[in-house]
Amino acid sequence: MEYLGYAASVFIGITIGLLGTGSGTLTLPVLVYLFYKDSVAAGAYALFIGGFNSLFASLSYFKDKLVDFKIAAFFGIPAAVSAFLTRAYIIPLIPKEIVRFDNFTLTKGIMFMAIFAVLLILAALSMLNKLKISFNSFPNNKNAANQFLIIQGVIVGFLTSLVGAGGGFLVVPALVVISKLPMKKAIGTGLVIVAAKSLFGFLGESSETLIDWLFISKVCFFVLIGVVIGVALSKRIDGQKLKPVFGWFILFLGVLIFIKEIFMKM
Repeated sequence: MEYLGYAASVFIGITIGLLGTGSGTLTLPVLVYLFYKDSVAAGAYALFIGGFNSLFASLSYFKDKLVDFKIAAFFGIPAAVSAFLTRAYIIPLIPKEIVRFDNFTLTKGIMFMAIFAVLLILAALSMLNKLKISFNSFPNNKNAANQFLIIQGVIVGFLTSLVGAGGGFLVVPALVVISKLPMKKAIGTGLVIVAAKSLFGFLGESSETLIDWLFISKVCFFVLIGVVIGVALSKRIDGQKLKPVFGWFILFLGVLIFIKEIFMKM
């Protein structure tokens, strides 16, 4: 299973190189189901792995001047602070056993995986263009837009840091709709935001979580191999044409995780 996990890490990198997304949506399931990591610790690992790879991927966008640092600050700083506080103070307060029914106990780990499954389903619907927000639904008021970005940052930082997701599928559409950024600039700016949010969330991890740096380094190494392959393939394959396929895969994965964590443990 360990070798399969490293192979899956390469696949994660390929999706990043081809589609510019996928690290957060795939990393946690790989860590939990292939490397058998505890879901809480896996969330911390996923934050670092996703943040590191998002930072690496953002370099080419920065070089091409496709990063809006002002907007990144309005969204990214609240998201980073929210992620740090969530990992440092909120998660340790959640009991290991939340509620117990006759044949089912809702644990912290099960709750996190269920939340993650819901985020996966939302990500899939976004990729399949099933979640649409009117470009005219938000006012062209910069102050209102910036205030809304701050609120969005806090919410995204909280939700995604709970489970270790990157949240790019939430960030990029918000930048396009609210800040009216072109798609490529929204992706570049989103990568910076996800990197900052994820890495700050990781820094807030409780000292009770033992970090296996050798393991993290191995996974990051294989993901980066995949990124290089994905970037090379992107010159021959239109990643946008593959996005619906990846969306259906993520939808299936989200439903499968939800069924496994909730219904199969009753």
